Amino acid sequence: MAATTTVTRSLPALPEGWSADKDFKPITKITASSQRTIEPVGPHFLAHARRARHKRTFSEDDRIQAQESAKKIEKDDESDESEPEDPMMLQREAKDWKSQDHYQVLGITKYRWKATEDQIKRAHRKKVLKHHPDKKAAQGSSEDDSFFKCIQKATEVLLDPVKRRQFDSIDEKADVEPPSKKESGKNFYKLWSRVFKAESRFSKQQPVPMFGDANSTKEEVDNFYNFWYNFDSWRTFEYLDEDVPDDNENRGQKRHMERKNANARSKKKAEDNARLRKMLDDCSAADERIKRFRQEANAAKNKKKNDKEAAEKKAKEDARLKKEAEEKAAKEAEEKAKVDREANKKAKEAAKTAVKKNKRILKGSVKDANYFASGDATAAQVDAVLNDVDLIQGKIDPDEIAALAGKLNGLKVADEIKGVWSGEVKRLVGAGKLKDGEAKSLV
Repeated sequence: MAATTTVTRSLPALPEGWSADKDFKPITKITASSQRTIEPVGPHFLAHARRARHKRTFSEDDRIQAQESAKKIEKDDESDESEPEDPMMLQREAKDWKSQDHYQVLGITKYRWKATEDQIKRAHRKKVLKHHPDKKAAQGSSEDDSFFKCIQKATEVLLDPVKRRQFDSIDEKADVEPPSKKESGKNFYKLWSRVFKAESRFSKQQPVPMFGDANSTKEEVDNFYNFWYNFDSWRTFEYLDEDVPDDNENRGQKRHMERKNANARSKKKAEDNARLRKMLDDCSAADERIKRFRQEANAAKNKKKNDKEAAEKKAKEDARLKKEAEEKAAKEAEEKAKVDREANKKAKEAAKTAVKKNKRILKGSVKDANYFASGDATAAQVDAVLNDVDLIQGKIDPDEIAALAGKLNGLKVADEIKGVWSGEVKRLVGAGKLKDGEAKSLV
């Protein structure tokens, strides 16, 4: 026993000047005490009450409780529903353990690869209690211990993670056969879900996507089939290997058997992959969801194509209408321009005619005024007046000529005619179009 050492430590000194009355600040006051009734509860009180009632000591009570607990455990084991044992299975030879169904030997075929370690141990305990050679001998049975050895071997395999995975890899009784087209019918999703749930036990990647139902989205269905078409399986077939000789003298035969087993495993792996691929092809071919998604995709594609064609057709029609409108507008503009040109031509011709007429009126007015001569006008007087008339006509525009002709039209008196001409000359001189002294024959 280790020796104890007592260490003496003094409390730290209080700060200088510290006072309880000055530095201690109470948060609240202590309430007055009250009496309450306390009811004893808990496992320790129940154990005390049990000992007091039965007048037991601590050791007696612990022993009796342990016995009752053991009886309860045994009763729980017996309460599990046991599977019926096949008489032919009980006659198995222990040397044929590799071909036996370990789950059937232990009576847990309803669990198979889902069986937990605790369930395997409990099943083993029940089988041992029933088939142990000593118990058989006590019952007067002359049966050998072959089946008991099968029980021990089954337990050894199923409690070893590596050996159990090898056995589960070839356990065909855990497989669920794919339904036929006739069997599927309305239960298509339910039946195929069971198939893929059974196959999912071989997946390295967990959790495995669910098969879903008729209401699954396209994304969910695509994820499911993509997962299974790229399925990464841990399934191996070592359990079916032929025994390899373990002696060092026969190394050639050992290598030959190892190559033979490796080739057999590769072949079985390829066959299993082909089986899974065919199963997926059959399932996807009958999956109404894929058909619906394809129809929807085709409808969307056709709609897009139709919309594109309609847009192209509309664009062509719009271009045609635009071209026709532009051609029509150009034609109308050309016709209008032609009409305007003809109108302008007529207007110009009319203006020219009017100017000529007005000029004739102007020249006629001076002629009517006898060229402003008192007797017969000489040739020099006529030329001077006509030259001044031409000078004025050259200084004024057609409108002014027309205005002047309007004033002179109808006048016959020489003085009135000269007065009009005189006024026009003064206007032009004032406007700066004539110089003072020009067209003096008209003043």
